Amino acid sequence: EKGNSVIITGRNEERLNHAASKLNNVKTIVSDVSKAEDVEKLAAQITQEFPQLNMVINNADRALVYDLVADDANAFEKAEDEMLTNYLSVIRLNEKLLPLLKKQETAAIVNVSSVVAFVPGNLVTYSASKAALHSYTQSLRLALEKETKIAVFELMPPLVDTEFSAPIGGKNGISPTVVAEEFIAGLEENNYEIRVGQTEDMYRLFLSSPAEALKLMNATRAQEMEA
Repeated sequence: EKGNSVIITGRNEERLNHAASKLNNVKTIVSDVSKAEDVEKLAAQITQEFPQLNMVINNADRALVYDLVADDANAFEKAEDEMLTNYLSVIRLNEKLLPLLKKQETAAIVNVSSVVAFVPGNLVTYSASKAALHSYTQSLRLALEKETKIAVFELMPPLVDTEFSAPIGGKNGISPTVVAEEFIAGLEENNYEIRVGQTEDMYRLFLSSPAEALKLMNATRAQEMEA
């Protein structure tokens, strides 16, 4: 709507094409951010074909529902999978694209975390991965503002009604349109932590009473998944 060219990447070509069909000025690239070789190819292609790139939005997500203390939880394998996709892959992609972003007059990185970055919910390692991403985002912002004109934003939505969130009660979440509108508004206002909807309320409660925030978060999540 604002006339920008957009590159979207993902593992599923069919879903990419479906998303692109609803937008203008969109280029799709099939790529898996959890695979080092894919990220190398992606960074090389973008550098060659889109040397004017000035914004990177990291929105890859994995969320696994399991009982942390069950005998067959396979907690380590699940945590490894989620941490790779939700946290480590962000570091890798940012590192590969930073040289290109540094060449622009102004640029931005947007990392999408979650309300659970502050207060963990019953998605155990998903919460941990978003907390790690939140900490990394703050450190990256501090490092880049000293030497570059690259702004670092963090988009922190609550539960959103998407196909991705359906298994965890997503139908009770807010609309993706609301998230997008608040994201754009936050960018335009240079609000580096964009806490959408319930995230702002939970953040304020967390500041005043971490224990109450933890209790409310997990009671709310249980109700959403049962609904």
